[in-house]
This record gives sequence, structure tokens and C-alpha cells, in this order.
Amino acid sequence: MSLVKTLPILLSLSAALGSASAWALPTDRDQPIRIQADDAQLDDKQGIATYKGDVIITQGSMKITGNTVTITRAPSGEVDVVTSVGNLAYFEQLQKAGDPEPVKAYAVTIQYHASKDRIVLIDKAKVINEGNTTEGEKIVYDTVKQVANAGRATGASVTAPRPRVDMVIQPKKKTDEQKAP
Repeated sequence: MSLVKTLPILLSLSAALGSASAWALPTDRDQPIRIQADDAQLDDKQGIATYKGDVIITQGSMKITGNTVTITRAPSGEVDVVTSVGNLAYFEQLQKAGDPEPVKAYAVTIQYHASKDRIVLIDKAKVINEGNTTEGEKIVYDTVKQVANAGRATGASVTAPRPRVDMVIQPKKKTDEQKAP
């Protein structure tokens, strides 16, 4: 596919990707999207773009990496699902301005459901947020509520079965006022 034919498709995907409001900080959606990959296959009629080979997608504070990343669009042109597959795929984003670190997520498969503001992590799933960790076969993370639900990946094949969820919750740090008797 020539660049002249590919450019409008890339621009439409970029515009659609930019409209996904909950990917990161509110200011992130106004930032340019950068997609780096070894190979790109675009099907504008089907609304599918597939990127292969050490894929890195960034927009503001949001970052997604994987061996293969597929972006599907809804009929309206908006991003529907971004699926990243890798050994391990990776997602990060700042939840709000001033956060010291972004929320980080790892899994063999990461699905970002833009309209539902949620990330589904399948196989070797792990979420790290402010020192707290959640690990399991499957984790569903709500990016707005900042809530993780973890458990078995029923119906999905996993390379590392994990019958139990493992969570580490850090104690809240006390302020000087709280420490005083």
C-alpha cells in the first residue's frame, strides 16, 4: 500500500485514537499519537489496524507496548478496542496530574476497551499502582474508578495457570499530624 493511500487511513486512525477520552490525563488526548512498529497493516473498510514488531504507542503520559498491537474502530470511527499481545505486553498511564508514577499493567494479552474505560489483562496479569500490586490469570482494571477485579481466566487459555490471586497492599503513610499523640 503506498504512502499516499495509507496516509488518510493513518490520520483517521490517529483522530479516532485521540478521541478515546479515558486513556490518560485529560490533556493527553490533545497530544499527538506516535506509533512505532516494524510493520503496519491497515484495513480502513473493516476499521482495523495491526502493528507488528516491538510496537510502541504513546500519547502524552499513556504508553502501550507489545509484539503485536491491533486497533479496531467502531462504525462511528471512534476507537473500540486496542489489543496488545507480547511476552509481556505493557500499559501505563498517569491517573491524574501530580501523580508521582503512572499505573503500570503487564500481561500476555492486554485489551483496552475505550468506550468502557477498562483494561482487561489476560495471562500473567499484573497491575502496579502506588506500590500496591495485584496479580492473577485475569485482571479487569477500571481506569476511571481505579478498581481492579482479579481472578481466573475462564474461557481463555493461559500459559501460567494461577489458581489464586496475589495482592500486596501497602500501608498508608501517616502525616505528621496523625503521628502526634
